[in-house]
Amino acid sequence: MAGSARLCVTNQKGGVGKTTVAINLAGALNELGRDVLFVDLDPQGNATEGLGMLETYDAEPPSLLDALVDPAAVDPEEIIYRHAEMDVVPGNVDMNAAESTLVQEPDGETRLDAVLERLEADYEFVIVDCPPHLGLLTDNALYATENLVIPALAEPTSKRSLELLFDYVGALEMDHDIEIEPRALVANRIGNTRQATEMLEWFDDALPDVPLYRIRKRVALQRAFAEGKSVFAVEEETDMDEVFLTMAETLADQFSNREVPA
Repeated sequence: MAGSARLCVTNQKGGVGKTTVAINLAGALNELGRDVLFVDLDPQGNATEGLGMLETYDAEPPSLLDALVDPAAVDPEEIIYRHAEMDVVPGNVDMNAAESTLVQEPDGETRLDAVLERLEADYEFVIVDCPPHLGLLTDNALYATENLVIPALAEPTSKRSLELLFDYVGALEMDHDIEIEPRALVANRIGNTRQATEMLEWFDDALPDVPLYRIRKRVALQRAFAEGKSVFAVEEETDMDEVFLTMAETLADQFSNREVPA
């Protein structure tokens, strides 16, 4: 692991609010005064839209894909865009060809690591928003960050999706001789139902060593996304602010004493 703390937000199950969690975690870290780089690795560009930067999705090269294909050939400043809360490497329409392109490259699953080594010098945290499925791009995120933030819905389908994710992570760890650590489990869009309560108990039992954060359904989160900001940059307040701040503080503490290679 290089200078900055790297985290990827991933769950191969779609519709779990992954991008909302990623944006608001990044916003919380910024609120704590941390310098944050946000990387939208999802070819759909949902985070790029949720940060109010949709115009960059069709921007001319170089794009993130160009950097992944040849990390040394792209000037990092050419793919970083400024947002009021954080710097962003946005998604791009070219990323739709990423899987088919990188599969032909040697070590195609390790290219993001090389890109981040060139990008991260000015940042304390790098947050990578993954595609909503497993594959070569998610491999890149897992390999490059080695730290997981996992959003999951408080419903029974999450049991199977988490099992699949951890099986997949285990195989990647063996293939590359690395250790990928789950840093946070985010129970997202929690409703006031018995099923949700039972799933929260299951999360605690299944992953007792992973901090569990409870995000309840709030219209304010959707409105902030529509405004292209995190909840920390809009006037409307929500009680979920404190949950994201607690997560950010815990992560900052976890990484504060780690050894950083010279």
